[in-house]
Amino acid sequence: QVQLVESGGGLVQTGGSLRLSCAASGRTFSSYAVGWFRQAPGKEREFVSALSWSGGTTDYADSVRGRFTISRDNAKNTVYLQMNSLKPEDTAVYYCAAEPRGDWSQRRSYNYWGQGTQVTVSS
Repeated sequence: QVQLVESGGGLVQTGGSLRLSCAASGRTFSSYAVGWFRQAPGKEREFVSALSWSGGTTDYADSVRGRFTISRDNAKNTVYLQMNSLKPEDTAVYYCAAEPRGDWSQRRSYNYWGQGTQVTVSS
């Protein structure tokens, strides 16, 4: 089992930055990949970014590439999502997810999810 708790969301103006954190507990953190997804009101949950267990391989949605950076600290059992140059369309609840089986950009690949943290970008 893996438990995930997100933090770091909030209200920020267009062009601002936020850093989300996802603290993991349960199974050995360094043994699995992690991902970030987001869900805006009335929309499907969508892939944002993913990171391999070692941190050596990353993946980003086209909409965030170049603005967001995913990283992990295995000593702290935490994964981060640094979000820069935020836009109103980034407004969503952000979720971290763990241990994908299959395509890590697909929601169905993950069994473990956090409760989410709200990010609101004002124009």
